[in-house]
Parts: sequence; structure tokens; C-alpha cells
Amino acid sequence: MNTSKKRLAALRKEMKARSIDACVIPATDPHLGEYVPTHWKIVSWLTGFTGSAATVVVTRSFAGVWTDSRYFIQAGEELSGSGFELVKLKIPHTPEYIEWLAGSVRKGGTVGFDGRVVSIGLFKQMHKAFGQNRIKIDTGSDLISELWNDRPAMPSSVAFEHPVAYAGLTREVKIGSVRKKMEEMSVDFHLLTSQDDIMWMLNIRGGDVAYCPLLTCFAIVSADQVLLFVNEEQVPANIMRMFDRSGIVMLPYDATAGVLSGLPSGNTLLLNPSTVSTGLYMAVSEGVEIIEDVSIPARLKAIKNSTERSHIRETMIKDGVALTRFFHWLEGTVGRERVTEMSAAARLLEFRMEQEGCRGESFATIAAWNEHAALPHYSPSVERDTELGPNGIFLLDSGGQYTGGTTDVTRCVVFGNPTARQRMDFTLALKGTMALARAKFPLGTRGYQIEVLARKALWEHGLNYGHGTGHGVGFYLNVHEGPQTIGTGASGDLKTILEPGMLTADEPAIYRTGEYGFRTENLILCVEDELTGFGQFLKFETVTLCYIDRRLIEKSLLDMAEIEWIDKYHHRVYELLEPHLDNNMKQWLNQKTAPL
Repeated sequence: MNTSKKRLAALRKEMKARSIDACVIPATDPHLGEYVPTHWKIVSWLTGFTGSAATVVVTRSFAGVWTDSRYFIQAGEELSGSGFELVKLKIPHTPEYIEWLAGSVRKGGTVGFDGRVVSIGLFKQMHKAFGQNRIKIDTGSDLISELWNDRPAMPSSVAFEHPVAYAGLTREVKIGSVRKKMEEMSVDFHLLTSQDDIMWMLNIRGGDVAYCPLLTCFAIVSADQVLLFVNEEQVPANIMRMFDRSGIVMLPYDATAGVLSGLPSGNTLLLNPSTVSTGLYMAVSEGVEIIEDVSIPARLKAIKNSTERSHIRETMIKDGVALTRFFHWLEGTVGRERVTEMSAAARLLEFRMEQEGCRGESFATIAAWNEHAALPHYSPSVERDTELGPNGIFLLDSGGQYTGGTTDVTRCVVFGNPTARQRMDFTLALKGTMALARAKFPLGTRGYQIEVLARKALWEHGLNYGHGTGHGVGFYLNVHEGPQTIGTGASGDLKTILEPGMLTADEPAIYRTGEYGFRTENLILCVEDELTGFGQFLKFETVTLCYIDRRLIEKSLLDMAEIEWIDKYHHRVYELLEPHLDNNMKQWLNQKTAPL
């Protein structure tokens, strides 16, 4: 019996002892963020599946892993022989397992989960779905802690200051802005559970989560205090003193639920049901009115201030230099020395770390050769690492964390001669990237209202892609950070309008399973355009600086405006990066950015 099967058997034994008919285990932690510390990687420990998005459901006769199309192939491979079946989500980020449980668990049975890692939003969906069959929900079912004997410890990095020279505003000003919004909404207390919200508001960063400079903490904001729930040893004395002067009171991390249970009756509490766990929600004292909405810091930090915008543009130059040096190296090395997906990703990180202010990657680099590029969230591993050769497509989706901003960029390059279909596919997806980048729209527009621009060229040829088109990006925080979104509600709030200062990804794509994939991703900054008698209009500024492989472009599919956009973009890339390159690389980049 393999390890996963043994763990599954032990889990079922524990379920039987507690009279639990089915248990639900999501791939989350108490903060319900995208990336989780190893302490909370229960799905991976239990099943062997390492994808970031999954929910495990175990009954006494069935064990399944629900995940979306990004991970179908990977999950099929990793779950083989584990005792767990792959259940393919029809619609990404939709909890279809709830409907399955409602029809599979006996009447009067019990579904259990650890309320610390399941959002109150999901709990409410379960409660509604289970009602007809009188299925009970046990929110205190931590079935793993007793079984995971060698479980990694909770993260314990030390917080550090994010200087105002980069942040643009002091923590006192940010806290004041949050309180002003609370007053406008008639809110007495505001519970913050997303670490990026707290990092932004307090101008600190940490190292508890891979790729994201976050500290494990919760916070409650009131009119006269900020209660910060954090392990004291993670906050150095100098920051403690600054917190004290700013009215920030530190309490133990585990004290959050207790404080919520003691909030005075008759007050109002604002929280985000998507990021607040069932355990914390249910701890709130009965006399407190709960208001559910996107958090105030999430909306405030999405609009980058003038200082942040300036640093973002400087950071894009640094990132562009690193990417240029990488692709120059790659072109000169493949075919002469052994280069694999993993070694290419490692070399790119070296180039990035040579840039001033770079603190590491903003997510696991997707370095994908040929058929691997057809997997939107492919991550090379020792088992799947593939050598790049003289003929093929290489897709590189990567990003850096810099003191002056967070980057996310995808480029595809060809080795050898591309086929006519490859050129067509690449160009149709690129037309979508350009159409969104060139969009002009009135203030008040939501992301989903303009997403058709990114898909139009593909749709006209009977092509499509299964993921969203654009996610918000933080400032030296999370690479996926709402509330704005272009396409789906998976990475943001569909009701949020696009506003000047928002930094968003632009990444239409096309994937041919088993063959190749194409995605040209830039970050676009929303800025003001013209004011007319019909109101304020907005547009996007493409801030990412990296050449687009002209060998993959089918010029006959482009109109004059698109050709002009590419030529102007390439001129700008060369103009801004050239001063930071040696003569050999300048000549190389000059060729890569030559007019179409």
C-alpha cells in the first residue's frame, strides 16, 4: 500500500470514530489565500497532488480530488495509484462537490471540515444545499493534525519595514483612509483576514508565504485602535515601537476568535465572506451586525498612488533588462549546451536577482517546452523536466518581486521554423492582447464588459481559452490581487469598476493539447484618457517591457493599427532598455525590435 492509500485509510478510521460520513479538505489555510505555507499543504500531503487549486472530498467508499482544467493532466499523473480519483470541474472555481455531497451523503448524515480553512461563503452554500436532506455540518473536524506526525511548523519569519519612499503613504495615513471609509459605511469594526491587506495598511512585509512577502496575522480596525494578531517574536523591537506610536496593539495570533466573541453588542463589523473562515465568522458575538463586502484596504491598495506608479515603471525597466539578458543567453545557448525547463527557470532567476531591489520570484516560473506549454499552469519538476531543442516552442511565464513592485510577464519564442498554424495561433492570441491594451472606455466600466475585446479574434476562428484574461497585481505583494478582474470572478470582484491606478494583467491565450500553447502577457496600468461631454474616458498604459518574437507573427492577420502598435511598443522597449545593456546585447535587441 502506498503512502497516500495508508493516509486515506487512517483518515477514514478517524472519520468513523467521529461519526463523520464525509469530510471536505480544501487547499487553503486560515487566510484563504492563493499560496499557503507548508504547514497547511494538507491536500498535497494526503493525496500527492501538488496543484494550487483543489478540494478533497472523502466518504467511506469514495475519495475524490476536484480541480479545474489547468490541472487535469497533472492531477491524472500525480493521483495515479493514490486511492483518490480525479474529478474534473466543469466550471473553474465552482464548488461542484457541494451538489455531489448533497446527493451522496445519507439523510441525517454528517459532513465535517476544519472551520479554520473553509470560508463562511462556502459554509453557507453547503448549509443551503444540505438542508433538504437534513445533512448536518461539523465545522470542528480537524481530522489531520493527529495523523500528520511530521507536519512542518507554522511559519515564523520576521517582519520588516516597507519604506514610505516606496509605499508613497505612511501607515498612519493609510489607517486614516480605512477609518474614513468605515465611517462612511457606518462600520464600527473591520476584520482583516487577507495578509496582503494588512501588509499594505501597516507598511510592513514578511516571509511566511512562498513568492508573496506576507506575515501570518489577522487585524481588527476600530475608530481608535488597530488590533494586530501576530506571534510577537515575528515583530522586531523597532517596528513594535512604531506600532505603539500609531495606536497598533499586538495580541497573540490565536486570540482573534476570542476578541471577536467579545465585541460589544449593537456594533457593526465589516468582513469579506470570501476570505473569512467559518471559524472566525461563527466566533463573532450574536449582538454584532455583520456587513459582508470586499475589504476596504483591498479597494484602496488596488489604486496605486503616484509614488507606486513611478516605481512600477522603474521596476519594469529592471525586469525588462533581466528578461532581455535571459532570452539573449537562451538563444545563444540552446543547441550548444544542455538547457532544460528547470535550468532555464533557474538562469532567469539569476538574471533577476542581479537587478537592484529584486527579492525573488512572484510565483513559480512556468518554463514550458512544446506540449508542456499547452498546460496553463505547468510547473517543471525533476520528473517532467524537458530539454529544449533546435525545433519547438518555448513558453515562459514568470515574475519578480521587487521593492518597487511586482511583475508578471509571459513570452513565447520559437526555435527553428514555426508552422503556418503556429503563426496563426500566436498572432490571433496576440491580437487579443493588443485589443485590450488599446481599449478606450468610460469610467464606470467593469472588467468583464471589455473582455470580449481580448477573445474576439480567437472566437472568429472558432478558438478560445479556459481561464480569465486579467487579474489585479499588487505592489510588492501578491501577483494575483483583486478586487478588479477582467473576465471571471475567480481572481476578483465582478462588480468592481476599472479605475486609474489599477495594475492588471492582459493575457489572452491559445492552447493545443499535446502540442503547444501561446500566451503573450503584459501588465497594463489604467490611466485617464479624455474628458468629453459623455464623461471621463480611460485607457491602458502597457508597462511591461520585453520584446515579442516577430518570427511567430503572421503579419497578414494584422491591420495597420495593430502593426503600428507593435512597432511603437518595440521602439519603446528598445529605447528604455538600451542604456542598461552592453553593445552586443544592444545590437541583438535592436534586431528583435525592428519594425514589422
